[in-house]
Amino acid sequence: MNPELLSQPMPPSFLPQVSVVVPVYNGEKDLPDLIDCLRSQTYPREKVEYIIVDNNSSDRTPTLLQDAVQNTPEITLRPLSEPEIQSSYAARNTGIRAATGEFLAFTDADCRPEPNWLLSLIQPFINPKIGIVVGEIAALPGKTLLEQHSEREETLSQKHTLAHPFCPYGQTANLGIRRSIFGEVGLFRSYLTTGGDADICWRILKETEWRLEFAPSAIVKHRHRTTLKELQSQWRRYGKSNRYLHELHGIDLMREFDQREYLYRLSRWVLKELPLNILKAFAKKATLADILSTPIGLLCVQARSQGQREANLSETARKIDSL
Repeated sequence: MNPELLSQPMPPSFLPQVSVVVPVYNGEKDLPDLIDCLRSQTYPREKVEYIIVDNNSSDRTPTLLQDAVQNTPEITLRPLSEPEIQSSYAARNTGIRAATGEFLAFTDADCRPEPNWLLSLIQPFINPKIGIVVGEIAALPGKTLLEQHSEREETLSQKHTLAHPFCPYGQTANLGIRRSIFGEVGLFRSYLTTGGDADICWRILKETEWRLEFAPSAIVKHRHRTTLKELQSQWRRYGKSNRYLHELHGIDLMREFDQREYLYRLSRWVLKELPLNILKAFAKKATLADILSTPIGLLCVQARSQGQREANLSETARKIDSL
């Protein structure tokens, strides 16, 4: 079940029907750029439909989607709605059920797929044993300290999820799955608020013979968090995800730091790392993100631990929706 590297180019004849599913909630700021990225895809336009599922937005998202249908006739845009369950996984399930493509590609409204993204993501499916393809997630250019820190740590990169000690998986920001597989293992868990990407991949890889492959040239770009509140929220969600996956799949909980470990790491930073990185900064070999990496990282660890402690998996979140 280890991810396999691409081994052969896709022949021109392998251009199957594809459905791209994108959940969106209050995405009026992101939709124009997203639509532009979809218009720029090099995959044959007659072979792909773009299903954008509004998850009960309260902003101008529904209006912008309808406008996009009228103003973007060169691609097939199918706006749908999931107003009942407030969950990106429920919205994805709505898109999956409506999809007509043999293969499904997932990304998010705040992602920016590069022009060759879809072509590269679908390529590995030429191998009939491949059921999941994982593309890479890169950072959009950012100028703030926290963006630079996250880029330095490659926080969003799929290399972290592909190296998960329990089983590799891909984030739904950049993921391809054969549609027929959902008939075998079911859909996403609609009421799960985080961790659904790992859950669906693990169900496929553990319960079937389908294999996973990594497509590093299938790239989407994503914006890192710009404020401390957003960053802490992101890492609390990671902690909640781990608790949910512990309940659903039995994976190990993340080890929490005690007060002594926090103090030790801060002391080491003050006495060793900080002076060294300040000297490097004077030599223009280190940035502020390098200098403050340890305290920012410890704040992320603390937020993750908080999320893991507070998470409570509901009974409805255990339910697997059917195709």
